[in-house]
Amino acid sequence: MLDRSIKIVYASKMVIVRDFVHTLLARMQESHPLIQTVLGPRQVGKTTGVSQLLDKVKGPTHYVAADDTLHASNRWIQEAWQEALQKGPGTILVIDEIQKIPNWAEVVKRLWDEQRKQPKLKLILLGSSSLSLQKGLTESLTGRFELISVFHWSFPESQKAFGYNLDTYLRFGGYPGADAYIKDYPRWFSYLKSSVVDTVVGQDILTHQTVAKPALFRQAFEILCSYPAQEVSYRSLLGQLQDRGNTDLIKHYIELYEGAYLFRTLSKYSARPVKIKSSSPKIIPLCPALYTLAAGAHALDDPDKKGHLFEAVVGADLLRIHGAQVYYWRDSSYEVDYVLFHEGRLYAIEVKSRRRRFLGGIDAFQKRFKKAKACVITMENYAKFSQAPLEFLTSVSVS
Repeated sequence: MLDRSIKIVYASKMVIVRDFVHTLLARMQESHPLIQTVLGPRQVGKTTGVSQLLDKVKGPTHYVAADDTLHASNRWIQEAWQEALQKGPGTILVIDEIQKIPNWAEVVKRLWDEQRKQPKLKLILLGSSSLSLQKGLTESLTGRFELISVFHWSFPESQKAFGYNLDTYLRFGGYPGADAYIKDYPRWFSYLKSSVVDTVVGQDILTHQTVAKPALFRQAFEILCSYPAQEVSYRSLLGQLQDRGNTDLIKHYIELYEGAYLFRTLSKYSARPVKIKSSSPKIIPLCPALYTLAAGAHALDDPDKKGHLFEAVVGADLLRIHGAQVYYWRDSSYEVDYVLFHEGRLYAIEVKSRRRRFLGGIDAFQKRFKKAKACVITMENYAKFSQAPLEFLTSVSVS
């Protein structure tokens, strides 16, 4: 639970120890853990969390970052490995932003396999580019690693650390480093755009991926930000780009932004997998601040826009549930905001802001899918839901 991850330091400074740090600490205490791979967006505390871990562990540690060196090569990994070995058996080696090293996976595989019979190092890899890292993991390191996902800051974390209410979180939440500037919107905008978005687009994507028409790719980011929790066809998205292209192009753009942890797209739920794959996407920005960045500080003064963003925030919470599959559902005039499938259980989830909405979609869905349970998330019960989404659904959903 989040409550156990909060510590008060010196009576005035609150420090968040995120849940993934507890997971890493437990695994580093094992005799021979697998490679621990920590993936997540930029500027959400991955490096800070690992630093907290290294302060807690007993025994030698060695931290290196690809950001700290220019023209890094795979030889750089070997040198870091050797330096860690010199500190003795059981040393924890942390390599940050490893996706920036060419052919990193092959080098790590060779070095890791050399110590299989007599393990000497414990290894933690950090990265902020899902596509680059997961390709190396699945192609070279199968069976050798465990994946730990780190997400943007949740509402409970932002509330405890900064005193956010829900309205503030919807406008500015997700990136803790931006909190210092929320009362100065131009400065907040500049920080988030330069330190997060431009860095992700320029370094994590365009430097490492083949992207046709980079100017259009940047434009696509703003377009995607404009449709929180809305179902939009690929053709409609493509029609807003200021150049010619095809639906494969916009699909590729979305895939790259998903790989950088900025968005997720949901498919329409169906009992037939073919229909799921062919549906129009529902766009979920993984951090509410991204919408404010694109739409402006006063966008949420519009109740409809605020309602869409609140729905998107609930969707992002659902996507954090380990092992869950998340969809939306529509049939003619009936719709359900989210359909969640987890360990054999099916949930139909309606999100209500202060706007009055017709809930007939849930009734229609439950008639079609007899085993589905229903739950309504409102701004009034959201705080409880956000603390433990799966526990909330399990405890309050009804047939």
